[in-house]
Amino acid sequence: MGSVGRQRRSSMKTQLVSAIQLEEVEMEVNNPHQEVNSLYQEVNKPHQEVKEPQTYSVEEAVETIGFGRFHILLFVIMGSASIAEAMEIMLLAVVSPEIRCEWHLDDWEVALVSTMVFAGFMVCGVLSGYVADRYGRWKVVFGGSLWAAYFSLLTSFSPSYGWFIFLRLMVGCGVAGCSQGFVLKTEFIPASYRSYLLPLASIFWMVGSMLIILLGMTVVPTLGWRWMIRLSVIPSVILLLLFQLIPESARYNVSAGNVQAAVETLQRIARMNKASMPPGSLVEPVVKDRGSWRLLISPAFRRTSLLLWYSWFVASFSYYGSVLSSSELLEKNLLCVTDADAEHQQKHSHPEDGLCYCIPFGFSDYQTLLISCLGEVALIPLNIFLLNVFGRKLSMVLLELMAALFFMLVNICSTMLGFTILLFLIRSLVSMNFNVVYIYTAEVYPTAVRSLGMGFCTSFSRIGGMIAPFIAQVCDCVLFMLADDCVCVCLY
Repeated sequence: MGSVGRQRRSSMKTQLVSAIQLEEVEMEVNNPHQEVNSLYQEVNKPHQEVKEPQTYSVEEAVETIGFGRFHILLFVIMGSASIAEAMEIMLLAVVSPEIRCEWHLDDWEVALVSTMVFAGFMVCGVLSGYVADRYGRWKVVFGGSLWAAYFSLLTSFSPSYGWFIFLRLMVGCGVAGCSQGFVLKTEFIPASYRSYLLPLASIFWMVGSMLIILLGMTVVPTLGWRWMIRLSVIPSVILLLLFQLIPESARYNVSAGNVQAAVETLQRIARMNKASMPPGSLVEPVVKDRGSWRLLISPAFRRTSLLLWYSWFVASFSYYGSVLSSSELLEKNLLCVTDADAEHQQKHSHPEDGLCYCIPFGFSDYQTLLISCLGEVALIPLNIFLLNVFGRKLSMVLLELMAALFFMLVNICSTMLGFTILLFLIRSLVSMNFNVVYIYTAEVYPTAVRSLGMGFCTSFSRIGGMIAPFIAQVCDCVLFMLADDCVCVCLY
C-alpha cells in the first residue's frame, strides 16, 4: 500500500509538471514576440537611464545671474575711469589759453597739443586692443590708467613747449588703455540692461568734464595751470585702488582656456548678487585666433568694420570739434552775438605784431562751458528711447543728421543765451551718438577680437580727433558781423 501511494503521488507530480510545461508552450505559441520584447527592453533600459551632462556658456551664466550689486559696483568703478579720461581730454580746452600765454604759441602750435594726444591714442589704441585680447582686459585698463596718471603728473613740470607736447602724447597712449574698460564692462552686463546702463555712463564723463572746468575756474587764477594738472591726477590715483575690486573678464578667461578662473569669477558675481549659477559645467570652445586682425577684414566682418571705422571717425570729429571750437570762440571773443557784453566786445590785439597771446577765459566763459557739459546727460532718456525703439543703426543715422543740422546753425548770429542753448544741444547730440557707436561696436564683434576691434575703432576716431583741433583752431575764416566789424572766425 505504501509503495502504491508513493507511485500515485509521483505520477501526479509528473502530470502537474507536464501541465505547467504545456501551458508555457501554449503561451509562447500565442505570444511569440513577448520574450523578444522583454529582451529588447532589458537591453535598452540602461540607455534610458543615462543622461547627457548639463553645460552652460558664459552668456547663459551672465543672463541667469542677472543684474545686482556686482554690476552696480562695476558700473561705478568703470564709470569713474571715464571721469579720469574726460579730465585728461577736457584739460586741453581749459589749458590752451594758459600755455599760449606762457610760451607765446601760434594757433597751429596750440592745435598741435590736442593732435599729439590723439596721435598717442591712435597708435596705442590698436596696441592696447591686441594686448587686451591676448593677455586680458583688466591688465590693460589698470596699466593704461597708471601710465596716463604718471605722465599727466609729469606734464605739470614741463619746462618747455616741446616737453609739454611729448608728455601729452604719452598721456594719450595711456588713455587708450583706459578705453578698454568699456569692453570689460560690456562683457559683464546682461544684454537686456546694456541699452540702459551704457548711455548712463555719460554721467561720469560729464562729471569729469565739469571737474576740470571747475578746477580751471578756481585753481588757474590763483595757483596756475600746473597745479590744476597736479590736482586733476588725484581721481586717477583713487581709481587705481578701486580697480582691485573688479575681476578679469570671464569671457576672456574662457576664450583663453582658463575655464576655472571664469567659473570662480561667475561664482563670485552670483554670491554678490545673491543669485544661483546655472546647473552643469561651463563649456565653451577655446579660441585660437585671439587678437587676429585678419578676422576684422574677413568677408563676415569687412563691411561692418569699414562702416564702424568711419562712424567712429565722424563721432570723434564732431564731438571734439564742438568742444575745441567752442573754447576757441569763447577765448578769442569771436562769437557772432547781438547782445555781447563789454567783455565779449573787447578786441584782442598786440601793439607790436597784431597778435595777443594772453587771452584768459572769463568767468562767464567757464559758465558757458559748464552748461554745455550738462548737455551730455540731459537727453539720456531720449538716448535710451532711441536705442530700444529704433535700434543701434537707425539711432546713429538720426543723431548724426540732427547734429549736422545744429552745427550749421552756428553760422547764424544770435544772443549769448541762444549760443549757449545751441552749444548745449550740439553736445547732447554728439555725446548720444558716441554712446550708440560704443554699444554697437561692443556687441557686433565676437569675444576673440572684441578688444582689438574696439582698439581699431578708437584709433580711427582719434584720426578725427587729430584733425578737429586744426579745423577748430587753425581753419579757413568765415566772415561774421560782430559789433559792426567784420572779423575772421574759425568754425567747426
